[in-house]
Amino acid sequence: MAETTINFGSKKIAVVTGANKGIGLEISKQLASKGVGVVLTARDAKRGTEAAESLKASGFSDVVFHQLDVTAPTSIASLANFLKTQFRKLDILVKQNTVQTYETAADCLKTNYYGIKQLTEALVPLLQKSEAPKIVNVSSTLGQLRELGDADNLTEEKVDKLVEEFLEDVKHDSIESKGWPLDISAYIVSKAALNAYTRVVAKKYPHIAINAVSPGYTKTDLNNNTGILTVEEAALGPVKLALIAETGISGLFFDRTEDSTFD
Repeated sequence: MAETTINFGSKKIAVVTGANKGIGLEISKQLASKGVGVVLTARDAKRGTEAAESLKASGFSDVVFHQLDVTAPTSIASLANFLKTQFRKLDILVKQNTVQTYETAADCLKTNYYGIKQLTEALVPLLQKSEAPKIVNVSSTLGQLRELGDADNLTEEKVDKLVEEFLEDVKHDSIESKGWPLDISAYIVSKAALNAYTRVVAKKYPHIAINAVSPGYTKTDLNNNTGILTVEEAALGPVKLALIAETGISGLFFDRTEDSTFD
């Protein structure tokens, strides 16, 4: 994007991924309405730019678009450099990337888990410059942690091993025999891994409030608008966690706006 200086004044700075439509776009809109400067990101530059312009046309001037493909390290590095150059810090990171339809299980895990991990690590240094940093991982109640055993003693290595074992079983067509879920198995495993990673990284960075939230079954293009919630309703939980005052609330899972359980 153009090398121009962006001035959001003293506003908090938020990055929202997967924000060109649906829940991500609504999260961006609600954060902007609360006085937050929003960096709206999406893989598709044209759609992302149009989404940012639509918010500006609605009166939310402190919104800017930056292209981001969470599966591409160079794209993540570009965003991190942009944030460092323009704002020198980051207050809120809302990761909304979700793939439910995909060519392979590996593609799904690359977006919903590995990409999120890489983005988190790249932006943590900027989040640590904030007085009250927040990370919100938009996840799903389908991502339960039973497959991971003792959820209280999770490590990143254990989570990675589970994902690797799943992909190996996919490769050898042994999903059913190994007891993995048969329906949307890659999506479920990716969200279980994301939920587990949320707990792990919350312990790793105790000064950052890091939580996961299920927005609920929402009417979006991903489910052919068969959901029961509007995007306005679905965005309430992620926005609540992004703006929550209590920094001690971390490593938790929320079902919409209510504290729930990873299990």
